[in-house]
Amino acid sequence: MTERIPGPGGGVWPGEWVARELGVELTGGVRELVGLALRRNPKRAHLLVSDVLGKHVPQRPQRVYGAGLELGRRVRELLAPGHSADGAAGADGGVTDDEAALRGTVVLGYAETATGLGHAVADGLGPVPYLHSTRRRVPGATQAGTFEESHSHATGHLLLPEDPALLAGDGPLVLVDDEFSTGNTVRNTLRALHARYPRRRYVVVALVDMRSAEDRASLEKFAAELGSTVDVVALATGGVRLPADALERGQALVAQHDPAASASPEQATAATPAAVPATARRIDLGWPLGVPDGGRHGFLPAHRARLETALPGMAARLADGLAAAGVPAGPEHPPGPPHAPRVLVLGCEELMYVPIRLACALQDHLGDRAEVRFSTTTRSPVLPVDDPGYAIRTRLAFPAHDDPSDGPGERYTYNVAPGADPARRFDAVVVLTDTPGDTPDLHAAGGLLARLAPHTGAVLLAVVPSHTPLPQPLRGPFFSSYDPEDVGWLLQDLSDVTLEAPTEEREEAIQRGGAHYAESLPVEYQPSEEYQRLFHSALDTSAARIARAVGTVTETVLAERGHGAVLASLARAGTPVGVLMRRWARYAHDLDLPHYTLSIVRGRGIDTNALRHLAARHEPSGVVFVDGWTGKGAITRELAAALEPFPGFDPEIAVLADPGGCVRTYGTREDFLIPSACLNSTVSGLVSRTVLRADLVGPHDFHGAKFYRELAGADLSRHFLDAVAARFADVRDAVAEDVRALLAADPADRAPTWAGWRAVERISDAYGIGDVNLVKPGVGETTRVLLRRVPWRILARRGAGADLDHVRLLAEQRGVPVEETDDLPYTCVGLIHPRYTRGATGADGKAVTTAGEATR
Repeated sequence: MTERIPGPGGGVWPGEWVARELGVELTGGVRELVGLALRRNPKRAHLLVSDVLGKHVPQRPQRVYGAGLELGRRVRELLAPGHSADGAAGADGGVTDDEAALRGTVVLGYAETATGLGHAVADGLGPVPYLHSTRRRVPGATQAGTFEESHSHATGHLLLPEDPALLAGDGPLVLVDDEFSTGNTVRNTLRALHARYPRRRYVVVALVDMRSAEDRASLEKFAAELGSTVDVVALATGGVRLPADALERGQALVAQHDPAASASPEQATAATPAAVPATARRIDLGWPLGVPDGGRHGFLPAHRARLETALPGMAARLADGLAAAGVPAGPEHPPGPPHAPRVLVLGCEELMYVPIRLACALQDHLGDRAEVRFSTTTRSPVLPVDDPGYAIRTRLAFPAHDDPSDGPGERYTYNVAPGADPARRFDAVVVLTDTPGDTPDLHAAGGLLARLAPHTGAVLLAVVPSHTPLPQPLRGPFFSSYDPEDVGWLLQDLSDVTLEAPTEEREEAIQRGGAHYAESLPVEYQPSEEYQRLFHSALDTSAARIARAVGTVTETVLAERGHGAVLASLARAGTPVGVLMRRWARYAHDLDLPHYTLSIVRGRGIDTNALRHLAARHEPSGVVFVDGWTGKGAITRELAAALEPFPGFDPEIAVLADPGGCVRTYGTREDFLIPSACLNSTVSGLVSRTVLRADLVGPHDFHGAKFYRELAGADLSRHFLDAVAARFADVRDAVAEDVRALLAADPADRAPTWAGWRAVERISDAYGIGDVNLVKPGVGETTRVLLRRVPWRILARRGAGADLDHVRLLAEQRGVPVEETDDLPYTCVGLIHPRYTRGATGADGKAVTTAGEATR
């Protein structure tokens, strides 16, 4: 009879089989946390199998997550002795002592085994960013470093932070792995990182520290060479004693007990039970927008807070899915006997943290109505032996299903099949993968879902949207003539692409339906000296009026949305307004409001990648969309429709002027001249209108625009901003009065009336146009018609004064009639010629004047 070695809990230690057969001995306290197995690896035969990692052994998720949290708390005590572990904000919302003590700290976890552990350490440590290495090559992601893990089955590690500054701080860098065996991997990592991002302090964290005395001395020497401090934190320390022939004996044992290791491919296939494609019940988790699926590209404290809020709802969806699949684990199922179902939440390789957290939340949701366990798949080949004294009892092999960088191959999940012990059977397995892993191979015969199906009562599938890195916002002076802090452009630079087309050609293509207005750009209008004089005169006259409107709309936003507002202006007309609102907030409140500009295209919607960028960095509810003015309200409606799939964002637009009665947050509802409407790029940072064309803008790209550097000599962007900002002090009292009146008014008085839309419909019918998109109401929209489109005629309110001087001049230059009328809610309205073709005649029988003819 074989003597059984007792485990820490009184049962059989799941390492005694290897200890006996291979002659391995573990020392110290590590046996409390690990078992032993054998693997097919030419460098190391034995494998420490953690009981608290959740990679190879299905474990209670609270124990897995709790081990990481405990390590994080120990690191916190090392770095910030005496500080609390909750990371709560101060009473005034300012920086806490915790945050100050940990400023600049970053946690880095190792793929694939420690991605979830490292994330849990970051949670236990406090409000710090997290990044893990990856073996997945991600198109478009910038590589910030690479290193080798010499003893691993797959040695190469990539560092792909979305924000390149993530690794560039000067605070401690905390490196997390499941075991610290020799220190070679840590030295390789630090050598690579320290050359690019030197730091004074590093902390190495592991569940078990297995180093020898020589290994410890080697690390101390290495730290001295770097000129840095390297601390080590572990839950348990110990060592491993191996016989001299351990590698050869291990390989022989693998060959003896694993026929697949020595079989030909044909024999191995024949030995695998036949499988048919499995149909898994899909569960929509309701994943929160802007939260990454893990730390592959970085995970910030704000992401964690948003995930915490969403976890209970996602757990409820999982529970509903289990109930729908016939697993009696819902609230209607009584706790305890006759049967509390066993549910496994199974992550896939590097996707560990989200499954851990969801498994914890599911257990909290179900209470004692079910027993929830957690584990993940792996690429590491391990010998299974169905013996209580061996850590890996069963193995399911299946083809890789996430297009791995190292090519197709086999993947594994361990201890999921019950083997000889039916009590270990799971009633349901919930597979969690990310979108790159949701491939035909996952669902195919022999794929993961099919391999699981015979060993459980139900297979469910939840797919987490994989976070795709987006480029950083463009900023001046490299893109636009604005200061870099004025605005971040969520656009891609298409300056080197020829996009301009003659106005008449664009109009004909647009109206015939062969092109969209956002697929090309009009030739930039070059104003005459007379027109430039009109611009400067208009600016002098209206600067105080604009300043008052800027102050009023900004103060309204701050009063109703708080000082944490994030400005998101709609390019291009909204951009100067957003910059001015930011300047007012700084002038009046010493606030530096974040300001971005993004693209929205009529008929095509908003740039969803720009929304993702905003949601990944800011709370969506704090984002305030900004535009210059409203016309008939087409963009207002476009934005509301575009945001429906993105809960959390408020579709309300804040505008300088709302003559169309389309919004409730505005500086004024008067239709007056805003000089930034008089020009194109030369008053908007030298940036073009936005472009959306399939051959230029891919699924992971921002919409495009051009930076007209060659027009720098004619640029008036800063002049416009400075002229308006110079009047802030003059209008401050008037702004305070305006805002008091607005906030005290009956909400119905500020509600949108859509009077402008009704007026446009009336005008379209009266002039036989038949398309409201060809009616452009208001001074700003009329100016755009004259600068960019083929105008038919201008309707002007009788008696309109200097606000229309520039409109009259442009109309005269282009041979466009100006009709004065009494029945007009706007100062003016521009009509684009309907059914335009070159050489066409208008409704009055006169030849249409094209842009080309007007400028010759």
